[in-house]
Amino acid sequence: MAFALEKIAHPSSLLLYLAAGFCLLSVLLKAIQLHRKRQQLLKVFESFPGPPSHWLYGHNSEVGKDLLSWAKKYPYAYPRWIGGFMASLVVSHPDYAKTVFGHGDPKGLVTYKFLIPWIGKGLLILHGPKWFHHRRLLTPGFHYDVLKPYVSLMADSTKVMLDKWERLITVDKSVELFEHVSLMTLDSLMKCAFSCHSNCQTDSDSNYYIKAVFDLSYLVFHRIRFFPFHNDFIYRISPQGRSFQEACRLAHQHTDKVIKERKTFFQDQQELEKIQKKKYLDFLDILLCAKDENGAGLSDEDLRAEVDTFMFEGHDTTASGVSWLLYCMALHPEHQQRCREEIKEILKDRETVEWDDLGKMTYSTMCIKESLRLYPPVPGVSRLLSKPITFHDGRTLPEGSLVAVHIYSLHRNPAVWQDPEVFDPMRFSPENLSKMHSHAFLPFSAGARNCIGKQFAMNELKVALALTLLRFELSPDPAKPPKKIPQLILKSSNGIHLNHGAPHRESAGIGS
Repeated sequence: MAFALEKIAHPSSLLLYLAAGFCLLSVLLKAIQLHRKRQQLLKVFESFPGPPSHWLYGHNSEVGKDLLSWAKKYPYAYPRWIGGFMASLVVSHPDYAKTVFGHGDPKGLVTYKFLIPWIGKGLLILHGPKWFHHRRLLTPGFHYDVLKPYVSLMADSTKVMLDKWERLITVDKSVELFEHVSLMTLDSLMKCAFSCHSNCQTDSDSNYYIKAVFDLSYLVFHRIRFFPFHNDFIYRISPQGRSFQEACRLAHQHTDKVIKERKTFFQDQQELEKIQKKKYLDFLDILLCAKDENGAGLSDEDLRAEVDTFMFEGHDTTASGVSWLLYCMALHPEHQQRCREEIKEILKDRETVEWDDLGKMTYSTMCIKESLRLYPPVPGVSRLLSKPITFHDGRTLPEGSLVAVHIYSLHRNPAVWQDPEVFDPMRFSPENLSKMHSHAFLPFSAGARNCIGKQFAMNELKVALALTLLRFELSPDPAKPPKKIPQLILKSSNGIHLNHGAPHRESAGIGS
């Protein structure tokens, strides 16, 4: 009798077939899910015409190149695709911006969540009752009586930077501003908000934090644009993900040191009592002294998140604002000279700036605002709709939609601004300000979630401008024009360079 022998598959082979089948099924289900998501988004944005996008890459290849031209072609709003399966409505008109900022929505965590490993869940990220509690807690730290003594601290930090420039221009033909300005604004912030005199401008070991912030800004922006990196596991095992983790470690090393030093100071009972008797506390002291209704202070996680957030936002945005302001002054010597004359008239024979001087800097303030219009430190912000929204023209978006107000495009929108590329401080004269749309100028955002430190930043811009123009005559380096990069903060990929030359009157100068 003959028996037919069947070849029985090995158990390990069966497991491989099953695993392959499971993977194939998972990929298929994911593809169906992504297809449905894309179709839903296409339906959501069907009433908003926009530039054509690639089904997989979206508009990623055009980001940074075409946003201004798109704002001209679609002057209110248009959909922008980040990859093929994620999109936001980009707003570039004040009428739409007013509706968005008046809607009371949280930040769009679809993009902001990538900041959490770096700055935690502080004011920038939080929403709801906890955000409101932290905002109310920290607002007294920016009261005018708190900001007044900061002016002399800002002036001291600015003078350290200018002394460095005096030495540099005798050696090198061109001075790159951004790194020096970043160290100066970090120095001011450490003194003002954290009661920490770090000497970071002269101590070369402190540069690691500035470099870490620069790297983190680039890495977060790149992660937002590259859809596969939205997956935490894929990002963690990638070279960029490992670089991000290392930069986070360095940034946290800096903030942990600041917190530890101030906590040690608080252990001295006499010093603690002295601080608690002050009418207004500075930023870090507010956080350390805060108690809830049960007498419990902020958790270490909440404390560190607020310090990380303000350490980044408080110095990097202001550094961008100061650097682009000085660049504008260099490009426009007639406005630079008029500011200088105003400052000299205010200060008379004094060599430093005081609180009462800031309100008298009328023309200089107009130039600062025009610089912030052309070069807003934060190019855009986003909101995740917590309820449906209807714009003034009747178009709507449903709950869950992502809306991005692109401040840079709004500030240069020809439907809003006449000759938007021209530097014209008279746009901000009292007469023109009275006619300006409430949401045409948004360097500090708007609504309930506007920048808590905007007055702090404006004061530092005024102090830096005044002291710089007293010491130097500025002009650009034609061989190294800045190349704007629209990351989290508006910067230049090759820095911002000014030439040095003949001194202005009796002072040394940066000029041609």
